Amino acid sequence: MSVKIKYNKTLTPKNSINKVLFVDDKYNFIKLKKYISSKEYNVISELIKSYKTKKNFLSFDISSKVKITLISLAKNMSSADLENLGAKFYDLFKSSEILNLSINTDSVPNTNKSEIIGHFLHGIKLKSYKFEKYKSKKNKINLSIDLIGKNKPTLKELSKFKAIEEGTFYARDLVSEPGNVLHPDEYAKRLNSLKKDGLKITIYDEKKLKKLGMNTLLGVGQGSIRGSYLVTMEWKGQKDNSKPLAFVGKGVCFDTGGISLKPAKFMEDMTYDMAGSAVVVGLMKSLALRKAKVNAVGVVGLVENMPGGNAQRPGDIVKSYSGKTVEILNTDAEGRLVLADALTYTEEKFKPKLIVDLATLTGAIIVSLGSEYAGLFSNNDKLSKELIEAGEKVEEKVWRMPLNKNFDKLIDSKNADMQNINYVGGAGSTTAAQFLQRFILNKTPWAHLDIAGMAFSKYGGALNSGGATGYGVRLLNKLIEDNYE
Repeated sequence: MSVKIKYNKTLTPKNSINKVLFVDDKYNFIKLKKYISSKEYNVISELIKSYKTKKNFLSFDISSKVKITLISLAKNMSSADLENLGAKFYDLFKSSEILNLSINTDSVPNTNKSEIIGHFLHGIKLKSYKFEKYKSKKNKINLSIDLIGKNKPTLKELSKFKAIEEGTFYARDLVSEPGNVLHPDEYAKRLNSLKKDGLKITIYDEKKLKKLGMNTLLGVGQGSIRGSYLVTMEWKGQKDNSKPLAFVGKGVCFDTGGISLKPAKFMEDMTYDMAGSAVVVGLMKSLALRKAKVNAVGVVGLVENMPGGNAQRPGDIVKSYSGKTVEILNTDAEGRLVLADALTYTEEKFKPKLIVDLATLTGAIIVSLGSEYAGLFSNNDKLSKELIEAGEKVEEKVWRMPLNKNFDKLIDSKNADMQNINYVGGAGSTTAAQFLQRFILNKTPWAHLDIAGMAFSKYGGALNSGGATGYGVRLLNKLIEDNYE
């Protein structure tokens, strides 16, 4: 069920049928007298006595035609609390036969009424996402919400929320696409279309990548009949030439493991091994749509890891863009190879203030943190603190994990500068991050987010209904909004 929200200037509280009003957390509804009829007020007064526990929502059937739903608002609710409340409200009505609701914005008992309404509606929209592109019978039912009253969110607030929603949904769409549709060739084409949003798009194909010497990235994709690409997306939201913020994403469109072939069970989930890149794309789209006052660049490496006749072999040694050599001990540790070249190129080309990379990099991070936190690895305490605080505010949480020079011995190679896995075992996520850190050459503040447990949810989360989550778009948007605009 999709959601349509509009501000209705003609509808009044008295003539709406399915009414939604707000009360405080103690359900003091005496102030609602001005918004409902005496009969409706008396019915609610009697019925509410039978409720021993007061939940977030109470619904009352006043008659066969009129229904009133009360939403309880606690004092000092955070924006995340309000968005989660909106998501729960959507769940309340998504299977209902009621398709038209009127929300009375004037009934909000707290101050900052329009802001509260904005975050509440944002939660509804985020939760309502569905990917039904390939279903022959699509759910075309709409839940129509009329906003009545004076407390409509401002145009600026609405445009910001819409930009974040569109960026998040675009990321979810990309992750949800099957591998036979969203291969690297198609992905690069789609990114080129983002020029219409005001982004400067540059696509480096295999010929250009070979000339640049991006052999760790190219090595991952050489077994596929599809091309390999590096795509940069630039947003210039400031008039000066200040250094940009840089975001780098792993875009392995399908990961078979290559010659180090994965088990067949659950391999179909490897369509989401490009989720890190999707987050970067969704973020850049959001920044452009909301005209963010910041300079930013997104960089994604797009490849397909296949076990073809020309595929990379365990034991191969390749020279990265940085000049450092890597011994490939396992072709299924491919994401770090894609990011290695992308990170060094981003640092050298754009000289950014900071770099944040995102990747569904290791299964080990799921063992550590499950689907509650992304793993954060960083060379910078300030950036780490900013990411942790931003994550708490939007409930896209991160947990800082260790980096230490003592881990280097686990990825040092006898035959090259380093090897792409730790064959001794243990510290899988940390050694992967330690590997990436070697490709940050100029001490740029850098953070790596391992989002393997967060990018896709089989059971759904607070603000998504299962499938691709778009985790990271709202987190990074908040990071920028709070610290760099």
